[in-house]
Amino acid sequence: MTYGYARCSTNETKQDINCQVRELKAAGADTIFLEYEHGDSKVKSQQEAMFAQAQAGDTILTLEVPRLARSTQQLCEIIDRVREKRLRLVIIGSITLDCREGRADPMSEAFLQMAGVFSQLELAMIRTRVRSGMANAKVKGKQIGRPQVTADSIPAIFLRHYPAYKNGQLNISELARVCDISRTTVYKYIGLLEA
Repeated sequence: MTYGYARCSTNETKQDINCQVRELKAAGADTIFLEYEHGDSKVKSQQEAMFAQAQAGDTILTLEVPRLARSTQQLCEIIDRVREKRLRLVIIGSITLDCREGRADPMSEAFLQMAGVFSQLELAMIRTRVRSGMANAKVKGKQIGRPQVTADSIPAIFLRHYPAYKNGQLNISELARVCDISRTTVYKYIGLLEA
């Protein structure tokens, strides 16, 4: 069996995970696990499910090392799992770590670990640039983070359906659905209106 693993940081913006899916299918993935989680997150439920399902001799495909992990420690743990389960890990167009015989080629393992170091370095550099940019913007008087919500900034669609909620015609879940917002946001807006 050949499994594909695609990951992007968030599903809020629906980063184009479909591009990864297309490439994994073209490379021969039978089943693709989609993960919407940050690369250095300790818990990646879809990755766990993939490893739980994979059997000795199976292949795992992914497009690049940062899709698997953004931490060298996590990558080393993945390498150990690949070895223990006797799998083949293919970073498409790059590195293949074949542990189907119970051991890996030392050179392939070393290259994979080095790729993990660079992946972790890249993440650290991105975070440093973001912090620097935020500090610079703050010095210039820009507001950092989400704008503060006030009663005046509540969307018109919510104000249009709010009376139906007050009259008992809609419950919280229905109000959230018709306004296309989360229940948490509904509670926030209600709190502002009823304060």
